[in-house]
Amino acid sequence: MQIDTPANPISLETGSTSVRQWLAVIAVAVSAFAFVTAEFLPVGLLPQIAQDLGVSTGVAGLMVTTPGVMAAIFAPTLIVSAGRMDRRYVFLLLTAVLLIANIVCAVSTSMPVMLIGRALLGAALGGFWTLATAAAPRLVQAKDAARATATILTGVTCATVIGVPLGTFIASFASWRLSFAATAGLVAVALVAQALLVPSLPSASALRIADFKTLLRRPHTRMSMLMVALVFGAHFSTYTYIAPLLEQDFSLSTITLLLFGFGLIGFFSNALMSMAVSNHLKKSVAVMVLLLLGALSSMLLLEHSTIGETAGMLLWGIAFGALPLCFSVWIQRGTADLPEAGSAMFVSIIQVAIAAGSAVGGAIVDRAGVHADFTLGLGLAVLGLVTLQRLAAMERPATNASFKQTCDASLD
Repeated sequence: MQIDTPANPISLETGSTSVRQWLAVIAVAVSAFAFVTAEFLPVGLLPQIAQDLGVSTGVAGLMVTTPGVMAAIFAPTLIVSAGRMDRRYVFLLLTAVLLIANIVCAVSTSMPVMLIGRALLGAALGGFWTLATAAAPRLVQAKDAARATATILTGVTCATVIGVPLGTFIASFASWRLSFAATAGLVAVALVAQALLVPSLPSASALRIADFKTLLRRPHTRMSMLMVALVFGAHFSTYTYIAPLLEQDFSLSTITLLLFGFGLIGFFSNALMSMAVSNHLKKSVAVMVLLLLGALSSMLLLEHSTIGETAGMLLWGIAFGALPLCFSVWIQRGTADLPEAGSAMFVSIIQVAIAAGSAVGGAIVDRAGVHADFTLGLGLAVLGLVTLQRLAAMERPATNASFKQTCDASLD
């Protein structure tokens, strides 16, 4: 059982990172952009796809649930089952599967066929995210490792800012099928770029299944994963069905602009939070969860107010633009001794939250309406905030014990 490590001869050199090495990083970043665009493309197209395929909005939400389930399964298992396979070939294989998935979605004429395509996407997605951040330090010199990781994650932010709204825009003047076809074209570009630019990335060290068990025995890790699941569940149980809510008061073109604004303000939120999160992690998480609560509340209380809903979307963008970064740093610190296992668990729990949140949200939308769904999201966000408070309480005794040991040592 093998995983990637930063211990790559390229990274141990002391020279400057070459242009070709940066191009390899950009190739992976383009793939990240394509994966995230494809994953969340249905969010802005849900009503059109549901109508065209003859299903309810809640059933159409399975397009978000299905890849989440598959990604949750494949995130921890792929890194174990890939063995000593060169990670370059794993990247190429996963991107090829993504290309096929988008083609299947574009030509699908029924919901079962659409879900087959979405399942393929999820399988590729789980593996990609487990490997992508581990590969970043191996593509450049050691001093540029953090920059390379940030560049790859920028692909995610750009997908939120450009990819998903662009898919909605294409559907506004053509069809949702063309949106999937355009995404397939983007994936083809990423595949060619990877084939030409990404170097060999042989596997180096072993990951044991026991490492996952070790993390799960720790109360702090379990509570941290629960917090992530609750907050991501709050987001995706509601965000998945944002189009049906907004279409009551906005045209499709205006919804596209709102989604663009959501992503754009999230981009700046992510950039600004990167400068504060290291020194103020707990406060950063708390503030962003509170902003998410405020956004969901405004979407409920100010329903049918175009100004109120617009403000809510922008507030929501600020919150969710920074939350993935905050949680990523939180999990990295909590699993510093077993970073690869922690990363795989983090990816899995996010995908479980996406799948469960969109599935439960869809059932509620079909039976009780979007308003009830947003009430669920509010409740989950509140529980996430309570879990954060409990985590902070768990850390205080350890901090006090450390302080007491320091004092005792100074008295000896």
